[in-house]
Amino acid sequence: MRVLVPALMAAVALACGTSNRDSGREAASVDTASFSFTEHAAEWGLDFVHVNGMSGRFYDAEIFGPGVAVFDYDNDGDLDVYLVQGQPLPGAPASAGLKDRLFRNDLQITADGHRTPRFTDVTDESRINVRSYGMGVAAGDFDNDGWTDLYLTRLGPNVLLRNNGNGTFADVTRASGTADPMSWSVSASFVDIDRDGWLDLYVANYLSYRLESDINCTSRAGEPDYCDPAAYLPGRDRLFRNRRDGTFVDVTERALVGGPTGPALGIATADFDGDGWVDLYVANDSKENDLWMNQRDGTFRNTALRAGVAVNGDGRTEASMGVDAGDYDNDGDEDLFIANLTGEGGTLYMNRGGAVFDDVSVPSGVRPASLAYTGFGAAWADFDDDGWLDLLTVNGAVRTIEALALARDPFPLHQRKQVFRNGGNGRFEDVTARAGSVFQLSEVGRGAAFGDIDNDGDTDVVIGNNNGPVRLLASESRGSRHWIGIRLVGSSPRRPSTRSGSPELVAGRDMVGARVAVMRDGSPTIWRRARADGSYASANDPRVLVGLGDSPTPPKVTVTWPDGRTESWTGVEIDRYLTLVQGTGK
Repeated sequence: MRVLVPALMAAVALACGTSNRDSGREAASVDTASFSFTEHAAEWGLDFVHVNGMSGRFYDAEIFGPGVAVFDYDNDGDLDVYLVQGQPLPGAPASAGLKDRLFRNDLQITADGHRTPRFTDVTDESRINVRSYGMGVAAGDFDNDGWTDLYLTRLGPNVLLRNNGNGTFADVTRASGTADPMSWSVSASFVDIDRDGWLDLYVANYLSYRLESDINCTSRAGEPDYCDPAAYLPGRDRLFRNRRDGTFVDVTERALVGGPTGPALGIATADFDGDGWVDLYVANDSKENDLWMNQRDGTFRNTALRAGVAVNGDGRTEASMGVDAGDYDNDGDEDLFIANLTGEGGTLYMNRGGAVFDDVSVPSGVRPASLAYTGFGAAWADFDDDGWLDLLTVNGAVRTIEALALARDPFPLHQRKQVFRNGGNGRFEDVTARAGSVFQLSEVGRGAAFGDIDNDGDTDVVIGNNNGPVRLLASESRGSRHWIGIRLVGSSPRRPSTRSGSPELVAGRDMVGARVAVMRDGSPTIWRRARADGSYASANDPRVLVGLGDSPTPPKVTVTWPDGRTESWTGVEIDRYLTLVQGTGK
């Protein structure tokens, strides 16, 4: 059974929703329903162990991967998984067969509604054969054919894989002009910067670095250790504009974007000032972060200092890794969370409107609870479907943890994950201790992809561990609360079916960047955004999943598409996924 539902729905036109800052905030339920996650990677067929190729020489590149992706590569309505692999570094033993892996999800649904994902390694049959040293992955349909493509960031030339729509992928890197060969890239995002309906590509580059020029550094105890990023020159980010013919042109200089700050590790795209044009936020390691505001003429302006998001509220730069944008306070604009180094804590920026932010990390409770951790993968998700965005971070150090080194740990960087519940009152509660035994695991967490793997209405998390096994955290926190899942797509082209080989009508491109207003009688409007970027070096579920709490009433839904047009639907069914196609609303 597949859950993609045709979206040619009868609808009554809706007036545009107002921001919740005008209608007042509704506090989350006082119910302290606990979060619950269960680890299912091996049980459900995700058999994968990342290898960072370490040789004892402390190459800096070995501590930053891997990213992961959840995306529906075969358009069958459930999320598949792409996992990034490393390679042996100089001095390490040779290891045959190391390459990135693609796992197909064949979701099984029993008569009583029980859902069980079943993953199969389809790497070979998909013709994916990527064996360079991997960092991250971005997902998006760059050629508007209705099939999601992949951009792979590497230590060295990056790779663009075109989805052929028949279960296979083709390496079109050279033809597309997106290799970025002089880079060490980590995160990337497919994003429509000019509202022309075609996805452009922003690539976040880390350092100007080569293995042969790696520098020897030491820990505080005088032992060999990984270097601070200041030991190298930062890389220069790249912006590639989509030419609409399968190729891209580098417009970094022309767009006045991409530097010279760096080194970049994370990126989140959103319309931070509400002008209808997508902006770019880049998380840099130990340097000022960047907020590239879209000037609507093909150029960007870095307003991070003026906006209050270049440095924290104490005026200090931070070693920023993961980042995500989302409306955590339900006031209608995009806020920011950044995961940072141990001793710095996570940073929460509240958008006051117009892309001006306040650092509320301390009063929110997020920073004090995260000081002991180095955060990488991180994202907003409503894990308990109460209508308020919660927060999960995947952690792992980048400098040797002396206590672990003294215990002769072979990779002394591991830390536990954390999850925070949004109280709906500006504060977050650290509920890690009661979220499940998987949160007692101490691992070197890096990439994290967020999405509903079993299509049951809550957000699951696929985690890439450095030099360790993949994890799949299935959320079991919703209880009896209601929800609505929405896939937002453009046109619906005819392409061959992955399974039958015969033509069929399939959904068009996921309209990342589209905003959704979910309106319920007597309750504030909930605003969400379709996005695949955010977190760290990973690609998320582009569908919009909105928790409705205890309300069983079908909501009204208004969508503002990336081109600025608005459409509405009424009588939208709840507790299921549906597809809204641009041009079918009112």
